[in-house]
Amino acid sequence: MSGPRIVLASDKFKGSLGAAEVAEAVGAGVRRVCASAEIRWVPVADGGEGTVDAALAAGFERVTVEVAGPTGQPVGAAFAHNGEVAVVESAAACGLWRLPGGRFSPRTATSLGVGQLLRAALDTGCRTVVLGVGGSACTDGGAGLLVGLGATLRDAHGDPVGPGGGALADIAYPDLHRLDPRIHEVELILASDVDNPLLGNHGAAHVFGPQKGAGPGEVALLEAGLTHWARLVARRTGFDAADRPGAGAAGGIGFAALAVLGARRAGGIDVMLDLVGFDRAVKGARLVVTGEGSLDEQTLHGKAPVGVAARAAQAGIPTVAVAGRCLLDTEQLRAAGIEAVYPLTALEPDVERCQLNAGSLLERQGERIARDWLPNIPL
Repeated sequence: MSGPRIVLASDKFKGSLGAAEVAEAVGAGVRRVCASAEIRWVPVADGGEGTVDAALAAGFERVTVEVAGPTGQPVGAAFAHNGEVAVVESAAACGLWRLPGGRFSPRTATSLGVGQLLRAALDTGCRTVVLGVGGSACTDGGAGLLVGLGATLRDAHGDPVGPGGGALADIAYPDLHRLDPRIHEVELILASDVDNPLLGNHGAAHVFGPQKGAGPGEVALLEAGLTHWARLVARRTGFDAADRPGAGAAGGIGFAALAVLGARRAGGIDVMLDLVGFDRAVKGARLVVTGEGSLDEQTLHGKAPVGVAARAAQAGIPTVAVAGRCLLDTEQLRAAGIEAVYPLTALEPDVERCQLNAGSLLERQGERIARDWLPNIPL
């Protein structure tokens, strides 16, 4: 007779362990207490970095192509597909981790490679494209994305403008007629937990620009360029998407996807849970274990643990979480559908040592979870 089923659906612990490693460690701890436990790992991500890896772990195939990185240098970037669906991650092409030497380039970083990745995905003959956005190095309003799909952006003299948000103010005529027509023949889903608009104090430049190396003067420059770009696009398309939730995602890639490509925005975690078959995996489970490196205020705004807990609750399954640290109180956790949290800092207060020994600490927390949530199991 099989033992209780535990579904492990944690996101990565950024800078420490990948999602699969988190699941492996927690599962090992659970089995020390309950050797008969049926452990099921469901790979999850919220649309940002790790989205393609989650799809691959769920059985999608990897396709690697050469595209432009955030500073224009060629990089090998991967997307995932299974015939009907392709999963593209913006960070694979223009992520902060792609910056040569880690040197920021707030004015000139481009999303060109993301458009090239989308074009490669269209070559597979897919009918749906999931575009996960997050962790980008650029603030170009998705202008590079459109160029990668065939658009031409010219200045008042008819010359192509340079890359990046710093050149947006030079655009006089965005020629969108040569966009790859196949992009309008697929369902394009913008998978994002970011609901920021493109412009203003909560927009791409002001909120995310400093994270990409932009000082106050550069933030103002980028904001002015994005404002000009948004007006041009609205004039060309007849659709003003600057204030749409998610338009500010990935430096404005969300804006171009919504305003020009006809994308539909959906919560990244919900899209991924559907793709990886979470609802099937959780049927008959005793417990769901989710988590991420830091459970904090950002977690409450569409991050993976909250999405997992909501889906588990629909099936009547309790959810607990593991985390490197937890900055949420009991009331916030309960409101998010998380019954209990098992932070590594409860075992090792030193954060640096937590990161270095995350695997073994997660195993110990896996043991605690089994003892707390699997009643009548011999210890």
